[in-house]
Amino acid sequence: MRFVFTLLPFLLLGTELSAQGKMERTLKKLNTESVPYIQVEEAVKAENTLFLDTRKKTEYDVSCLKGAIWVGYEAFDPDSVHTHAPDKDTPIIVYCSIGVRSEDIGEKLLAMGYTNVKNIYGGIFEWKNKGYPVYDDQETQTDRVHAFDSYWGKLLKEGEKVYDSVSSDQ
Repeated sequence: MRFVFTLLPFLLLGTELSAQGKMERTLKKLNTESVPYIQVEEAVKAENTLFLDTRKKTEYDVSCLKGAIWVGYEAFDPDSVHTHAPDKDTPIIVYCSIGVRSEDIGEKLLAMGYTNVKNIYGGIFEWKNKGYPVYDDQETQTDRVHAFDSYWGKLLKEGEKVYDSVSSDQ
């Protein structure tokens, strides 16, 4: 019995490290780091920064970072960014569920001449996993996070996972 209690902390630690490892492996596989990462803890402290949500509108409506502006992915319109950030040196942080779609939008922003673009490592999933608040489309703090689908939802460890049809980018 003592063996079980001795082994239990290692099993729990292994589960947490495994989750971190899955996020890291997924991002290494899918991203090129063409847009510099910013860790969640740094992003939380960022001041005078424009946060851009690059997910589908239905995902954004479930929850987003406070003050973030939805720009979408398939529906991305560069003019919408110019409206909010006419100065190309404006600090911009992009995010999506884990950081893949946001890297693509970040690349577009860099190509448009923006000079200070960063991508949140692990996206809104990592933000929530680290215990930081998210807000719904009514700007009310919520525990809900759109987990995209059950495959990607495995990377979201905290909060209430929401799944629904997100086939169209409104």
